[in-house]
Amino acid sequence: MATDDLDLNACSREPIHIPGSIQPHGLLLALSDGADGAAFTLTQASANAGPALCMAVEDALGRPVDEVVCAELSGPLADFLATRGFPSRPVPVGLTALPAIGMVQILAHAAEDGTVVVELERLTDEATSRLDHVYPRMRETIERLDALNAPEDILACAAQEVRALTGFDRVLVYRFDADWHGTVVAEDGNGRLPSYLDLRFPATDIPAQARELYRLNRQRLIPDSGYTPVPVLPGLNPRTGQPLDLSFSVLRSVSPVHVEYMRNMETASSMSVSILLHGRLWGLISCHHRDPLQVSYALRSACDLIAQILSVRIAAVEDRRDAEHRIALKAIQARLLAAMAQADPFIAGLTEVPDDLLRFAAATGAAVVFEQTCTLIGETPTAREVMGLVSWLSEQGEPEQFETDSLTTFHPPAAGFEDKAAGLLAIAVSKLHASYILWFRPEVVRTVRWGGDPRKPEGHEPGATRLHPRTSFEAWKETVRHRALPWTPAERETAAELRHAIIGIVLRKAEELAALSRELTRSNKELESFSYSVSHDLRAPFRHIVGYAELLQELESDQLSATGRRYLDTIVDAANTAGSLVDNLLHFSQMGRSELTPVSIDMGGLVGEVRETLAPEATGRAIQWDVGPLPAVRGDPTMMRLVLQNLLSNAIKYTRGREPARIAVGCEDRPKETLFYVRDNGVGFNQAYEKKLFGVFQRLHRNEEFEGIGIGLANVRRAVDRHGGRTWAEGRLDEGATFFFTLPKPDPDKPDPTKPDPRDTPARPE
Repeated sequence: MATDDLDLNACSREPIHIPGSIQPHGLLLALSDGADGAAFTLTQASANAGPALCMAVEDALGRPVDEVVCAELSGPLADFLATRGFPSRPVPVGLTALPAIGMVQILAHAAEDGTVVVELERLTDEATSRLDHVYPRMRETIERLDALNAPEDILACAAQEVRALTGFDRVLVYRFDADWHGTVVAEDGNGRLPSYLDLRFPATDIPAQARELYRLNRQRLIPDSGYTPVPVLPGLNPRTGQPLDLSFSVLRSVSPVHVEYMRNMETASSMSVSILLHGRLWGLISCHHRDPLQVSYALRSACDLIAQILSVRIAAVEDRRDAEHRIALKAIQARLLAAMAQADPFIAGLTEVPDDLLRFAAATGAAVVFEQTCTLIGETPTAREVMGLVSWLSEQGEPEQFETDSLTTFHPPAAGFEDKAAGLLAIAVSKLHASYILWFRPEVVRTVRWGGDPRKPEGHEPGATRLHPRTSFEAWKETVRHRALPWTPAERETAAELRHAIIGIVLRKAEELAALSRELTRSNKELESFSYSVSHDLRAPFRHIVGYAELLQELESDQLSATGRRYLDTIVDAANTAGSLVDNLLHFSQMGRSELTPVSIDMGGLVGEVRETLAPEATGRAIQWDVGPLPAVRGDPTMMRLVLQNLLSNAIKYTRGREPARIAVGCEDRPKETLFYVRDNGVGFNQAYEKKLFGVFQRLHRNEEFEGIGIGLANVRRAVDRHGGRTWAEGRLDEGATFFFTLPKPDPDKPDPTKPDPRDTPARPE
């Protein structure tokens, strides 16, 4: 049979808590409480329970307990049952001597279904079976452990003391890692069994359901791996119809796979005591003997006490280290947030303290990706590789936090830069954009010494479907690659706290921007309304000034001196200029208020029409026009005509005096927009003043040189802005100028800036 045909998970699913049998170094009775306070009855018993009964096992089943147990057992058992407060873990009920087998330790507990399980464990040495005989040794052990501070010394001492108490050939302290592989971190032995110190054992050696039993039931003894199981009769509890739950039984039979595992290790007997930290299985004190060895409940309890002392000491050391680490991380976090509070933009505060950003996660490199801007710190992948990581994270549903010590496992392209980023810790810092803070750790190549080849944990016989445990436990070295040092819980949790703090800043900034935007919108509307009102109301007075001044010139000119006539001419010119200024201001105001009417516009044809309109301005001039092919765009034709008319009119005006004047109109196709330009060889401008060009009433030339009022380019910018485009200019004094504007291409995933937002349209009344 091929290995693929075997169920490799069979061992992990074996119901080891209900084996239906016990080990033969003791007897078992299962008692059920009768209804309405009736006497307890014997519902199940081990097949070897005869010495505890006054009749055959088959005859005793189903009868009241006080009728079937022997006299030596009836007293202690009756006292225990009278308490009615049955514990869920085995407790000692007493010692008694049974005629057929000698001294036994009575242990009892209540199973989950309410069945009272009574176990009678044979004692081989009464002197070591009593806790008061063990106490002097335990006092010395506790004093030794209390005098030690280094974790490795505490673990080594525990292994020595457990072996001295129990007499096992070898005692190991075995620690689980995050993946449930176990490493021998301390050992004491007499040389009869090989040393396993520093060896690692795969998680498959102790399956998940076995680890759960170790967590629930801290003590486990197998005195003789060559035993013959004793069945529990009957196989199913008559009251529940289920097998008897022996999760907490001290006599529970052992899985055949585990028995074979022990034989492969050349151990005839074993004992384990669990080490728990905060309720989680941290490791085991694992004891082995080459020959069968019985260890009393009192000694096992003493070893359990050592394990609990170990738990307290280890927890104290690890909790202290964790607390110190968290305090250090909190201090760094406070400095990072303080830097962000003072920076503008705030996210730049993270990169202003690069050492703190790296120390925060004990990283060798970091990246801050915010609104498509990537800033790298330390040893990192390239910006392009980092953006690829961000895109990949976004494809995972934009997780709030992601961490791994083996990035290539999740993101194969990371193999190309694992010398800088084999490990990744990333937090999302925006709910609007794919923005992340990423920390990197490089690959750390390690050599792990396994107790046997972990790649071959099971075997099988030809034609058999049951798996067998591995037979080799010799040291086997493995070089571990593609992994970084793992992120600690403190680092992961503090990173999550930093994320929440940054998200709070982002949201607060967003609220401030939203409030500012609302205020600006309101102010703009008021300004537009004000400018419209002022310009509209000023038109009539200026018309009156011009009209009356012209009448005065016509009717009273011969009565005025030359100076008076010159004054009237100045008044008319000034009033006409002011009127034109008001008209243009009114037009500028209306442009911000009017709705766009977007259609497809042939820009080439529109340039031709504008040139015809401006022909009078070019009369008598030598102008070389270079108009390239222009595409059709979507926009408001009136506004686009105004844009081109202002730009071409300026080009004609500011090339005055050039022989010949050269004016070019062209475009450039871009992925998301179309760029247009108007270039001339005119007087140009100083690039330092480019920002003033598009302001209202801003001019770079005197009116005596070139007429104008300084509002044309402001109209250009407003018209292009209304379409969602951009405007700018480039120029050099006396070498000409180029004016650019862009129009965005339609994006099906974004609203069209030329269309009104439906949310701004009032609903039509029903």
